[in-house]
Amino acid sequence: MTIEVREEASSDIDAIEAITKAAFQNAPYTSHTEHFIVDALREAGELVVSLVADVDGVVVGHVAISPVSVSDGVRGWFGLGPISVIPEQQGRGIGSLLVREALSHLRARGASGCVVLGEPAFYQRFGFKNEPSLVLRGVPPEYFQAIVFELPVPHGTVAYSEAFDAQESPDDRA
Repeated sequence: MTIEVREEASSDIDAIEAITKAAFQNAPYTSHTEHFIVDALREAGELVVSLVADVDGVVVGHVAISPVSVSDGVRGWFGLGPISVIPEQQGRGIGSLLVREALSHLRARGASGCVVLGEPAFYQRFGFKNEPSLVLRGVPPEYFQAIVFELPVPHGTVAYSEAFDAQESPDDRA
């Protein structure tokens, strides 16, 4: 199995949507809108990192990174996610590879840090940890984690793009 992680191409958009739907179809704690979020981020020009995992010529995974704001006004912070791997390929390290590559892209562009909402046991292996000074309202603190690339650590409430409120595809809006 040969895995290549590369930047999204326009020809990957339909595959990314299908992968994202499949990955979250049976997941607990989801609103099943993740594919709409990716489309809305792309349309808003906020999909600053969009990588796909290609296995033997077939796209099987995707990770999105978009800017977040922190109420203390600090700049250079991003949110990782959604991240998706088709169910048949989960548990083979593809998601981990996507996270590592996405974080590498952020470091290369001089990001100050990155937040993620997700399973602590999975994300801690990449250096994410709960930062008590960063809060995402309505979320148990142990599931909201950050990785700091550049000090100081900000203090405040984090807000994701309005694209995370998407309930339909931008193409379906009147």
